[in-house]
Amino acid sequence: MKLTVRNLDNEEIGDIELADEVFRLPIRRDILARVVNWQLAKRRTGTHKTKGISEIRGTTKKPYKQKGTGRARQGSLRSPQFRGGARIFGPVVRSHAFDLQKRVRRLGLKIALSAKQDEGKLAVIDAAHISEAKTKTLRARLATLGWDSVLIIDGSVVEESFARATRNLPRVDVLPQQGANVYDILRCDTLVLTRAAVRHLEARLK
Repeated sequence: MKLTVRNLDNEEIGDIELADEVFRLPIRRDILARVVNWQLAKRRTGTHKTKGISEIRGTTKKPYKQKGTGRARQGSLRSPQFRGGARIFGPVVRSHAFDLQKRVRRLGLKIALSAKQDEGKLAVIDAAHISEAKTKTLRARLATLGWDSVLIIDGSVVEESFARATRNLPRVDVLPQQGANVYDILRCDTLVLTRAAVRHLEARLK
């Protein structure tokens, strides 16, 4: 499958052959959902916590004697039935991450790339490079290309001046090829790959 290669001045400078086994897979929403849920679960901090009875400040004295009062027996004012007491089965600090097979993660990335290609929202540029590292200049070029919400994936290293120019554009993200992931690909409207990114992704996913 061939795709036209452009530069950031919106000029056609050739074409590139994309591997069908990476960019032309059938779309499976179940696989995409599994990978996105796995990614989001890993990102959760899991620092929410409530206090158990051993962590509540207060006396350890028995409130009143066991028998003869006509009231329910109590052993501590820090129990959950009292105001200011503990919470039963409250959240504790933990990791929300779970395991997902490597082959499923690889398949999810290939399906995400294929989904963008299927929607016609995959573009290839020659290189993520601008001579003038200014946000205003880059914003004008992206507007010329019609890219508003865009993820740009470069080769192994993102050029520092280009990354700096995109830093203040709220709907533009730049990643090296090793950072390509399903969630960010699906979250953006347009996916833009450089020639180097295509070469690395095909070598990694074939």
